[in-house]
Amino acid sequence: MINQEQERWTQLIRNMALELGFDAIGFAQATYLEDDDRRLSSWLEKGRNGTMSWMENNHEKRVDPRLLVPGTQSIISLLVSYHRKDEPSHINQGVSFARYAQGRDYHRVIKKKLKQLYHQIQQEIPIAEGRYFVDSAPVLERSWAERSGLGWIGKNGNLLNKKLGSYFFIADILLNIPLVYDHATSDHCGSCRRCIDACPTDAIYEPKKVDGSKCISHWNIEHDGEIPTFFQEKMGKWIFGCDICQEVCPWNTKALLGHWPEFRPNENWITHSPEEWTQLNQEEYESYFNGTAVLRVNYEDFLRNARIVLNNYQ
Repeated sequence: MINQEQERWTQLIRNMALELGFDAIGFAQATYLEDDDRRLSSWLEKGRNGTMSWMENNHEKRVDPRLLVPGTQSIISLLVSYHRKDEPSHINQGVSFARYAQGRDYHRVIKKKLKQLYHQIQQEIPIAEGRYFVDSAPVLERSWAERSGLGWIGKNGNLLNKKLGSYFFIADILLNIPLVYDHATSDHCGSCRRCIDACPTDAIYEPKKVDGSKCISHWNIEHDGEIPTFFQEKMGKWIFGCDICQEVCPWNTKALLGHWPEFRPNENWITHSPEEWTQLNQEEYESYFNGTAVLRVNYEDFLRNARIVLNNYQ
């Protein structure tokens, strides 16, 4: 039964998050995610995680946050948009970087704000304890955001929000106090299948189900070493990540633009041709991408990607 204290806490946290610049916030009760457990187990058994072996770790904690942070009662999901309508993924005519990687590293930027929010919560609600994460722990962010009413899982497997589209980051705070929980929203994809039809590798094998081992982002970010010829050709201009299934989504054409200056694209990247990216030495590589998510890829694999893109461009 909801009491006035829970209502006050919930509204307080919501107001603080929005004042700090988060674009949306939702609340869900911590519980065991039975359906997600079943889907994830099947996905892993079929090898759809490709070379992302880390997806096999901490399975129990991944589907039950109460095991990850004992005492957790509430999951707070927060969205931060990085949408730039006039700044697409294509840096120039020959090279494409996923939009999320074109600004500062979201892990660092958002974690600073999360730390602020968490400390404010503790100041106002002294009994509140927990942990906060930005894509840095075995937490099923999209599932919790969906449960907290922040959107629905689209056919491309991404969380879609009516106002924000899908170009946003998801952050989470796990707390030991009960709050007032939001309700999941309905699916608004309808009969649209643009993302499914646009995927060059047929990675979206069923609506809402993505085979990670076929996704371009898997090959040019997660995979270390040689990339099979088939996927090299399908990479096209994508030197880091891939936004194709998001670029064709109608919800992104009408989405609000992001307002965090840290996620504006680095203008220095625009001047580089496909050939010039292949000629970077390691010092230049680390200097160009310092403080960005691109450094998730090691230097040798970045050169591998650059050579593939150059070959596809010619």
